[in-house]
Amino acid sequence: MSGVLLVANGCMFPTVKLFTDASDPLKEYTIEGEAKGKILMIPVNGIISDISKKGMIRNAPGLVQDIVSQLRLAEKDPEIQAVIFKIDSPGGSVTASDIIYHEIASFKKRTGKKVTAVIMNVAASGGYYMALPADFIMAHPTSVTGSIGVIFLRPKVYGLMDKIGVDISANTSGVNKDMGSPFRKATEAEDKIFQGLTDSLGKRFVDLVIEHRHITPEAVKDISTARIYLAQEALRLGLIDAIGYMGDAIARTEKIAGLDENSRVIVYRREEYANDNLYNSQTRYGGGAQSPLIDLGLPDAALLNLSGFYYLWPAGINDN
Repeated sequence: MSGVLLVANGCMFPTVKLFTDASDPLKEYTIEGEAKGKILMIPVNGIISDISKKGMIRNAPGLVQDIVSQLRLAEKDPEIQAVIFKIDSPGGSVTASDIIYHEIASFKKRTGKKVTAVIMNVAASGGYYMALPADFIMAHPTSVTGSIGVIFLRPKVYGLMDKIGVDISANTSGVNKDMGSPFRKATEAEDKIFQGLTDSLGKRFVDLVIEHRHITPEAVKDISTARIYLAQEALRLGLIDAIGYMGDAIARTEKIAGLDENSRVIVYRREEYANDNLYNSQTRYGGGAQSPLIDLGLPDAALLNLSGFYYLWPAGINDN
């Protein structure tokens, strides 16, 4: 419900849009700098998912869609020589995280443009996974990263069903067809299968870290526990390249891309913001306020009601 159609005296007036949403095109805005050459900054906020966020007033594209749209625009602009991903995410679904990883790596290969990543509050699990193709990764002094592993989540309701006297039956064509069903306890064989799948996806993550970061065997053993790290420990293990602030990341990106010190830092947004700056995280839709009273959509954390495999640090979830 993004507009109002007015009808009077048999005449039909055009739809009047009251709010920006996913249907509005991305536009380029300069945040700072005046010299020739551009650095595109892409904010990555919240749970990584390819599911769009629907509200009563406006819709927001999924994170995968939004990032790919911006990379496609950057690919067509010869003035853009580098992309900075400003990441604040606990991760998300395995496939969505892997798609973004693939798109970033493919973008670099096709264009030769440089990519850097800046970790804000959190870039854990899938939030770190997507940063692996970057030429340079910087974390703030207080950033949290790591959680290099996978978690398989599935709801269980059979205990509640027993309490209220509800049952469900299923005819299957194979012994494992209904494995993972929330309506019954998993068998020992099924748990073994799930653990095998989880271990395989976790190994893929660790192998990519080894490929991109060239960390030591001791570091591999440490990160394989899937724990989180503060910036200093992440630097020691080789997960990041430096600790600093946004200005430091921009300066390093300019150097890597061979740009002037005062190169333009741009963003793609659907709406212009007064007094815009590097720390504005708005991209997917405009309007400033993101109060549930306006959007009336489900928080990103509701995505975890879906069974599945996640590159995710569950404790890092919030509703941003």
